[in-house]
Amino acid sequence: MLELVADADLDAGVQDGSDARPTQDGGTPEPVDPARQAVLNRVRRAQGQLGGVLRMLEQGRDPQAVLHQIKAVSRALDRAGFALVAQEWRDRVSEEAAISDDQLDDLEKLFLSLS
Repeated sequence: MLELVADADLDAGVQDGSDARPTQDGGTPEPVDPARQAVLNRVRRAQGQLGGVLRMLEQGRDPQAVLHQIKAVSRALDRAGFALVAQEWRDRVSEEAAISDDQLDDLEKLFLSLS
């Protein structure tokens, strides 16, 4: 079962379409880096698709069509997750010339958590 957890800060960004996330202390919003923005855009599209699935269910649409859309939402979220992991890998590799075995193990666990 797919569970979506709403975050008040994330919801605010989704509603106003802003590319900045609020700071912890309520100060000036920090700009979102382009890679993270791409992930946000993927999740927002999946959120829109999920809204469509809900409408289809409410309208009593054909189960095959509904399942097709559910699979599309699932794929979209999977791709967002993979993009997030890939960006984390890039960030860690660019921060250090060498990655320790423990760091590599952590990245592998992060990647495998998507399966």
